[in-house]
Amino acid sequence: MNRPWVDRLALAALGSMVLAVALATRPLLPVDETRYVSVAWEMWTRGAFLVPWLNGAPYAHKPPLLFWLIQAGWALFGVNAWWPRLVAPLAGLACLVLTARLAQALWPEVPAMRREAPWLLFGTLFFAVFATFVQFDLLLTACVLLGLLGLVRAARGARGGFALLALGLGLGGLAKGPVVLLHVLPAGLLAAGWTAAGRRWRWYAGLVAAVAGGAALALAWAIPAAQAGGPAYREAIFWGQTAGRVVQSFAHRQPWWWYLPRLPLLVLPWLLWRALWSRPVPATGGPVAPYRFLAAWLVPVLVGFSLVSGKQLKYLLPLLPGAALWGSAVLAGARRPVGARGALVLTLALGGGLLGLLPAYGAHRQVALLAALPAWPGALLAAAALGVGLAWRPAQPAAAVRGLALGTALLVVVAHLGPVRRLAPAYDLEGFARALGRAQAAGATLAHVGKYHGQFHFLGRLRRPLVVLSARQAAAWARRHPRALVVAYRKRFSPPLPVEGALRVQDYRGEAAGLMLWRAADLAAVLAQRREG
Repeated sequence: MNRPWVDRLALAALGSMVLAVALATRPLLPVDETRYVSVAWEMWTRGAFLVPWLNGAPYAHKPPLLFWLIQAGWALFGVNAWWPRLVAPLAGLACLVLTARLAQALWPEVPAMRREAPWLLFGTLFFAVFATFVQFDLLLTACVLLGLLGLVRAARGARGGFALLALGLGLGGLAKGPVVLLHVLPAGLLAAGWTAAGRRWRWYAGLVAAVAGGAALALAWAIPAAQAGGPAYREAIFWGQTAGRVVQSFAHRQPWWWYLPRLPLLVLPWLLWRALWSRPVPATGGPVAPYRFLAAWLVPVLVGFSLVSGKQLKYLLPLLPGAALWGSAVLAGARRPVGARGALVLTLALGGGLLGLLPAYGAHRQVALLAALPAWPGALLAAAALGVGLAWRPAQPAAAVRGLALGTALLVVVAHLGPVRRLAPAYDLEGFARALGRAQAAGATLAHVGKYHGQFHFLGRLRRPLVVLSARQAAAWARRHPRALVVAYRKRFSPPLPVEGALRVQDYRGEAAGLMLWRAADLAAVLAQRREG
């Protein structure tokens, strides 16, 4: 496009549409999203901004940056449920901007790349979906990109490059802990392969100074938090978040090759576009070799995460901007969008086929929630695929990129308006949590059978901890506290609890009548009858 602001506005509008539909159709999902917002809520109610809290105890599993950002929004707009769900999309927006800046720093002679790279990143299905969740990984991705941008600027001799690296490392440590070092440091340590500056001792002195600066920023929180949180919390954040996690992560939970067959899922739908399998635009001479930089960034990180046995696809989310940069380099050398129409048709057809098969799969496996899903999302995407095949003829690679990104957005929107909206009541805990909040405000003691992940604290605006019981402890505790209320999960008892007699019952995470609220005296009577029988 000749007007960059129009291009940016179009991308912002498309992202806003996806976000609005996700917010309107999907609740905060248990157990991760509800837990993280509950941690922020408990910090807020306690006025404890150093130490995260969950159910009356320090929460050492995650650093505080996400929780601080949630509380900052509450300070501006009041406590609400919508602001926490905007933090990750805003981090995603920062990722798009930083990806464009990194493209400009790596290929200053190819201005089209800084326009295409954000579209490629947003159009990546995994990124577009993940940007709607309350999670830490997009915050980490933005910090990684900030640090890498600092590296490239330092290699080009720009002032403040290592300071930017230090800021990225420090914020990354506050976002998700020391894992930020694995994402950023390999590119810095291997700088001799991608920049002449990396062959000088001053480069490594700057690198050490940046790491020290980033560590100082993270420790400015960690040291006072450790003092405020007590010995167990101190040991958890200094050992459990560093050496302890490394030791546990090599417990062989997944084989080393686990990521390899799943990598194609991360780069859909772009994997289906054969133009992106071409050679990238040749790099011109300069202080930075961009393709060697990408290799020094992406390959060691993938190898490192493959060696760590604990694996989830979201751990590789910070690599997606690198894939987008590679794709934009390929398209910068392309004259025609070869295969774009087929890629979009295949994307929509595969998405429509998957959504269309869900009801049949549910009927076959006797899963009532899936069997009741509507058929129209699959039919709509199939019709869209047919329309694209008949009418869409992009003339330029840029138009093809935007068309495929629009296809990704359409897929996410239709999935939310169809199956996600239909399944949402089984994951929406707000009504249940509000009932707990009213009971607690009236003076009732609340107990929870099984591990408590904070599902109800924010949604119910609870201000006191729940008593956490095991299934074996439930009967005795309920007899001693007959006026209390007990949250229980039907199938966690053997045999499952009856529905009759419960104060409240609802579906839970796809399980019919899985979540229950009992008066303690009634639950004690039911469990006593079982022992007598």
